[in-house]
Amino acid sequence: MKIAVFGANGYQGKLVVAELARRGVEAVLVGRDPVRVAEAAASVGHPDAERRVAAVDDHPGLVEALRGCDAVVNCAGPFTPSGAAVVRAAIAAGLHYVDTAGEQLYINGVFETFAAAAEAAGVTVVPATTDACLPADLLAHRLAARLGPLDELTSTHVIVGGGGPSRGSLRSVIETIESVRAGGLTYDDGAWRPGVPARRGAVTLPGEPEAIPVARFPLPEVVTVPRHVAVRHMEGLAEAELVERLNRPMPAEVVARLPEGPSEESRRGQRFTYVLDALGADGRRARGVVRGADTYGTTAVIAVESACRLVAEPVRAGVLAPALAFDSLAFLDRLARRGIRWSIEEPPAG
Repeated sequence: MKIAVFGANGYQGKLVVAELARRGVEAVLVGRDPVRVAEAAASVGHPDAERRVAAVDDHPGLVEALRGCDAVVNCAGPFTPSGAAVVRAAIAAGLHYVDTAGEQLYINGVFETFAAAAEAAGVTVVPATTDACLPADLLAHRLAARLGPLDELTSTHVIVGGGGPSRGSLRSVIETIESVRAGGLTYDDGAWRPGVPARRGAVTLPGEPEAIPVARFPLPEVVTVPRHVAVRHMEGLAEAELVERLNRPMPAEVVARLPEGPSEESRRGQRFTYVLDALGADGRRARGVVRGADTYGTTAVIAVESACRLVAEPVRAGVLAPALAFDSLAFLDRLARRGIRWSIEEPPAG
């Protein structure tokens, strides 16, 4: 098995390369700058890893750089301006594609743009194989299996600690600031719609006595879950304080002077809780919860696991939501062995 990592010299890319090495999977590091790619290989303890040079705006060169690999993990954000080029090259090269994108409109665009081409090429494309999207998408599938068709599904993300976002994440916020400020898309009565007011302004987290303020946010699972769950209304929320901070991003020149990303110690001290509150069409309710530490490290685990599964256990071709590409229970249980806990429980009273 040979997995390409595009954007291997970035903060998230290096974590993905390290996870591939931990699993004993052969990695091919791909990037625009040969010096930075070589430095990335050395920094994760694999100076002899295969390296290939390709720029995102050189389609023939990128296709050639991906040839001979079984799958590619695209870590080169911001994805909004450049991600489609890597999807297109992966399809042309005939290999499966996953990425670490969290940009909602880009992810939706992958589904709308590349489904037919991926199916014709016999490859599987699964965007947003991240801490933020994949567990929530799989857990939504489990909730629907329990409740049947859903009248409403609300996904709420809360992250505590962690030393702040990477430069790449901050650049993605700058690139998508209009969507961030508008709250992103809501799925409502069969369509994704912008500007739909949030139905909730506060959410009580598991084990907490008081509700916390939340606000609408362009979460990626809002554009994946309705592709496999019968749901009338789905919205994404995040802690209001975080949303307010992201609505006022740093200037690009300030971001460029920041450290590449949080230290390993900071990452491991971070905690995340993702809550999915489901209301069935018959009035029954259930709550799915995902808990873990280290969003960037978790994303590396999830992206590598996704790529390896697509190679080892091929599924139908096309652009697929995580729950359509993978067995939801098996994948969630695999993540639990890496410290990413999940549960389905009773929702809080009221």
